[in-house]
Amino acid sequence: MIRAYLLDDEPLAVRRLERMLAETGGPAVVGASSDPEAALAELPERAVDVLFLDIQMPELDGFAFLARLPAGCDPLVAFVTAFSEHALRAFEVNSAAYLVKPVAADALERALRKVERAKAPPAAPREPLADLVTRLQRELSGYPTRIASKFGDRVEFIDLSRVTHFYAEDKVTLAAVAAAAAGKAYVVDATIADLEARLDPRRFIRVHRSTLVNLDFVQEMFTLFAGKALLRLKDPARTEITVARERVKELRERLGI
Repeated sequence: MIRAYLLDDEPLAVRRLERMLAETGGPAVVGASSDPEAALAELPERAVDVLFLDIQMPELDGFAFLARLPAGCDPLVAFVTAFSEHALRAFEVNSAAYLVKPVAADALERALRKVERAKAPPAAPREPLADLVTRLQRELSGYPTRIASKFGDRVEFIDLSRVTHFYAEDKVTLAAVAAAAAGKAYVVDATIADLEARLDPRRFIRVHRSTLVNLDFVQEMFTLFAGKALLRLKDPARTEITVARERVKELRERLGI
C-alpha cells in the first residue's frame, strides 16, 4: 500500500484531502501537517512514498520546502496547486503528479494512478527533487514578485509575499503589509483593476471592486446575509474584509470549500 504524507498550511485543506484519500481506499496517510517546519522534522523519520504538497504557503512555500528536505528523503511529490491550466504542463513529469484546488474526486484518482505507475517497477528514471524545484521555479516565474511604492523622491520595493491585501481609498490604492506598523500602508501607483490583471491570479483574488486579497493570508471565512461573506486575515490586526456577493462563489472555489 502507498504511504502518504499531507502538507498544506490550511488545516481545513489537510482534513479535506485526508477524507478524500480515505474514501478512495487507496494510500495510507502516515502523517499530515499544516506546519512546514514540523513536516521537515517528521518526514525523514517516516517511510513515505508520496508527499501531497501545497505550493503556496506563506512561511515556506512548496519549492523552498523541497529544497530543504535532507538527503535520502526523496518521496514522489503530488503538488496541490491553484495554478491555471496553461501552467500545469510544468508538472507533467515522472516524479510528480498534480492536483488543482479545489481538488475533485476524479482528479485525485487520476493522480493516484500516476503515483502508482511511477512507484511500480520498472519505472522511468526519476528527476531529482532539486532539479525539479529549479525547473518549476523557472517555468512558473512569469508574474512580478515585488511592487513599487513611491513617496516623494523615494521609491520602496515591497515583496508581494508580504502584502496581505490591496485596497482603494479616496482614489488612492494602498498595499497593506503583514507585520507593518499599526495603520501603515504603502501607496501604489495602480488601480485595483490594474493589479488584478498584473498580479499572479494563483495568489491574489479580487473580492470587492475596491479590494484585492492575498489568499495566503486568509485565516477564516464567515457567511453573511444577502449572499455576502467576511474574511479574517492572518495579520496582527486580524483585518476583516467584506466579500461582494458576486465574488463569493469564485472565492469559495479558490479556497477549496
